[in-house]
Amino acid sequence: MRLKLVTATSLLALCLVTTAQGVEINQDGANAVKDTLTKLLPEDLAKSGLITVNPAGTRYEIIYDLAKLLIKVDPATFTINGLTPFSTFATPLDSGLWNIEGDNSLNVSGHLKGKDQKPTDFTYSIASLAYTGVFDPAISYLRSSSATVKDIKVTSKTDTEEVSASVASMEQKLSSTDSAGGNGRIDFVMGGSVSGFLEQVSGQRTPPVELRADTVNFDGKVNGLPAKQIRDMIFFVLDHVDEKELSPENTTKIKGIVKDAFPLLTSFSETIGANNLTVSTEVGKGGAKAFGYNVAMDGPTDAMRFGFGFNAQDISVDTPLMPSSYSAFMPTSLDLQFAVPNLDFASFGDAFMAMDFNDKAAEKSGEEMGKKLFRDGRLAVEFPKISAKSDVYDIDMTGKIEGRVDTEKDYSMEATILARDLDKTIASVQELAKTDPDLNQVSFGIMMVKGFAKTDPDGRSRWDISISRDGAISVNGQMVKEADPQP
Repeated sequence: MRLKLVTATSLLALCLVTTAQGVEINQDGANAVKDTLTKLLPEDLAKSGLITVNPAGTRYEIIYDLAKLLIKVDPATFTINGLTPFSTFATPLDSGLWNIEGDNSLNVSGHLKGKDQKPTDFTYSIASLAYTGVFDPAISYLRSSSATVKDIKVTSKTDTEEVSASVASMEQKLSSTDSAGGNGRIDFVMGGSVSGFLEQVSGQRTPPVELRADTVNFDGKVNGLPAKQIRDMIFFVLDHVDEKELSPENTTKIKGIVKDAFPLLTSFSETIGANNLTVSTEVGKGGAKAFGYNVAMDGPTDAMRFGFGFNAQDISVDTPLMPSSYSAFMPTSLDLQFAVPNLDFASFGDAFMAMDFNDKAAEKSGEEMGKKLFRDGRLAVEFPKISAKSDVYDIDMTGKIEGRVDTEKDYSMEATILARDLDKTIASVQELAKTDPDLNQVSFGIMMVKGFAKTDPDGRSRWDISISRDGAISVNGQMVKEADPQP
C-alpha cells in the first residue's frame, strides 16, 4: 500500500481528467475533476481533504493540502512545519486539452529519524515557483510547459554532518510534437538553466567542501515515446501493486500494453553543461571554466548505440599537496567519449514477452533477458574520442575493444594514438627526473614508444595499435608480440 500511495501522489498533477471538452465551470464540474484526481488514492486519503477543487471564474482551482499525507505519520519519527496548501489553476479548452498554471512558494522545516534512528533536521524553501503548461489527458502528461523557480534553499543537519544547497534561479521549458509516421508516439524537447548554484558539506570526520557553478544548462530530447502506453503501464502497476500474483488475464493484459509500447523510444539525448565550476576544500581549490556531460541512445531496435562522455575546459588545480614542478603535467582540458553499439533491444523485448511474471525463477529469466542485449554474447566498447592536453603534452586516442560478456580473456582492440610535441613531453619528464630519479624510467619508456611512431603530415606522432584475440600485438604494422601458444 505504501508504494501505491507514494506513486499515486506523485501522479496527482498528471491525472487531471479524461476529457476537457464541454466541461462547464461549476461545482458539478469541480466535483468531477476531484473524483478523477482522487480515484488512484486509498479511500481514507481521498476523503481526507488532500485535494479540493473549486470553480474560479473561467477555470478550476485545484488545492493540494500535502499535510494530509502526514496524518498517520508518527511525530516521533517525522515532523514538518510550515507546509501550507498550494494551488494549480486548470482551464478546459475546446480541443480537449487543459491550460494549467500556478505560482506558489514553499518554506518548511522539520525533523526526521531514519531506520538507524539517526536524527536529521531539515529546511526547504522556494521563494517562487511559477509555471504554465498545456496538459493532454490522452497521455496524462504535459504537451508543453515553462517554469521559473527563484531562490531555492535546502539544508540538512545531523549530529555529525551538515549539508546546505542553494540556487538563485532556474528556468525550464518543455515542448512536444507528434512523431513522424502517425503511430501515436510523441517527440519531446526539454531544456533549461540554473544560475547561482552553491552546495556546502561539512562534518566531524570530513573537511568542509564547497561546490559552486555560475550557471548550469541542460537540454534533452526523447523521440518516439509511447506516452499513452507508458501511462497505461503506470496505471496498471498502481492497480495491481498489492497483488502477490498476477492472474493469467492480467499477465496477458500487461504484456499486451508492453508489446504496444516497444520500442520505448527511438532516440534519446541529454547534455548538461556547467560554467565556472569550482570545488573548494581545506587542502586546495580546483575547477573548470566549462564542464559538460552528455548521454545519447539511437539507432534501430536490434542495434541501438548507447554513448556517454564528459569534457572539461580550462581546468585549474591549486593545492599545496601538488608540488609546483608537477603542475605542468596536470591536464588543462579533457574530453572522454565512450559508446556501446549493437544493443539488441528487439531480442530483449521478445524475451520479456516470453517471461512468466509469476515464476519463482523470474530473477534468472531477468538475467537471461540481460544477455539478450548483447548479440551472441559479444560486447563492444568504442572510444570515439579520448583527449588530454596540458602545457607539456597533447594526446588524442580513438579505438574500439571487442570481447564477451562472460569472460575477460577473449578480447581484441584496435586503437589509434596521436601525440603532438612529443619531444617537449620527453624533455619535461627528463627535467623533472633531476629531482625525482624514478622518472628516468618513464622518460626511457616514452623514448622507446617514440621509436615505434609514424609522423603524420601535421607533425603529430601516430601509433596504430592492434591486439588480436590470439594475443598478437602490432604497432603501425610492426609485430611486437607473437600470438599466444595454442593449448
